[in-house]
Amino acid sequence: MCGRYATTQTAASLHQAFEADLAGSFVEPEPDYNMAPTKLAPVVIGRRDEATDPSAPARRELLTAKWGLIPSWAKDPSIGNRMINARSETVAEKPAFKKAFARRRALVPADGYYEWYAGEPAEGKKKPTKQPFYITPKDGSVLAMAGLYEFWKDREADDWVISYTILTTTAEDSLGHVHERMPLFLEPQAYDAWLDPAPRGTDELLGLLIPAAPGRLDAFPVSTAVNNVRNNGPELILPLPAEHAE
Repeated sequence: MCGRYATTQTAASLHQAFEADLAGSFVEPEPDYNMAPTKLAPVVIGRRDEATDPSAPARRELLTAKWGLIPSWAKDPSIGNRMINARSETVAEKPAFKKAFARRRALVPADGYYEWYAGEPAEGKKKPTKQPFYITPKDGSVLAMAGLYEFWKDREADDWVISYTILTTTAEDSLGHVHERMPLFLEPQAYDAWLDPAPRGTDELLGLLIPAAPGRLDAFPVSTAVNNVRNNGPELILPLPAEHAE
């Protein structure tokens, strides 16, 4: 799964990377080196105006959304705490995700993400020690994680909540030793098709999603300070010398 990631892009850099306009509700993001569920983060969506040429690509927009998808039919928003990831193998059938998969697909920008490697239990311990790893593109580019978004009406506050989830798949070989699952990514040439709100076949959509090519991502151990969501700073993504890994 993907339960933490880093995102330090500005509105300007996101606009440049994704050629997306800022929605009226978009909030300039602060650098977040420990993005965790329930926090607000930037996402890219596709919108098509009724007057737009149906053959033209959907207009890209940057929104601010809450991590943890809240289905439109949910009675309680806390369900989103369990909806931070959607398995690509079942996303088209699961009641919580299938409507969003059909019409509300998104890109979730990230500098990199964290996974925890479960090593051998320490002497006298039953549970294995978990070492956090930071996984990021070797070339410093922005990751476009495949996501879904949804609108939920908060009737008490008389307001709409925009939320999102990140799609995952089986980790490719070079990363499988760290964790068995990893986010799915999109290449720029697939952005338009993925973000287009028009219905598309499940096989076509899933065909747009790819695990990162072997060798593209770098994975290295980082401080266990990332385990605490209150810790947030560039020191969280600094490589930890192997001899100091816990």
